[in-house]
Amino acid sequence: MRKVTITERRVYHKVSTIEVEIPKDLPLSDTQEWLLDNDEKWEQDLDEKFNDAELEWGTGVDEVPHMNEPQSDSETRYDIINENYGGHL
Repeated sequence: MRKVTITERRVYHKVSTIEVEIPKDLPLSDTQEWLLDNDEKWEQDLDEKFNDAELEWGTGVDEVPHMNEPQSDSETRYDIINENYGGHL
């Protein structure tokens, strides 16, 4: 009798969303820079929200709008509410 190993990799992901207030007079094109420079205003809240997020089967790539970086281990983006503007952080 011989033995074999059976190995399986399963991929799950979590998605969390928070709302962050940004200055009303901030030009759209400066939003990414402002968010990166002020990550203390949102990073902890997002991390805490992940604690309660459900694990979902799969990578989440292309399942969540605009999440489309399959080569990345994580992906963060912003979308300005009521504006057709956003991008990756």
